[in-house]
Amino acid sequence: MSSRPLLPESSLAPHVREQIQSFHRNVVDAVTAAIARDPVVVVGMAQNPFVKKARRALEAAGVPFTYLEYGSYLSQWKERLAIKLWSGFPTFPQVFVRGTLIGGFSDVERMLADGSLQRLRDSH
Repeated sequence: MSSRPLLPESSLAPHVREQIQSFHRNVVDAVTAAIARDPVVVVGMAQNPFVKKARRALEAAGVPFTYLEYGSYLSQWKERLAIKLWSGFPTFPQVFVRGTLIGGFSDVERMLADGSLQRLRDSH
């Protein structure tokens, strides 16, 4: 799975596209910097059981990762919304391997089981 916008950019009015691109830009820039720098990045939030499960699965498999946390259910929701709008992925965790959004916990679990996560991580 790769990053994609929720709506085709061509269907957005220019002023709407501009607002989306600038919405909590500092948060999106921090996420993109981590993704560019680190082989595996998990973007999540406190108290979310699927974020915890994804992190535990990666740790158990011996896969080092960078974890970026943005609030909990009631805090920093706007920052998480900016990340969702940017990535086109509606839930957390958002797991990136070598710059590619692979998905959430179930995708991590599946890719660890079949070895594709390690292959993708080691492909560069």
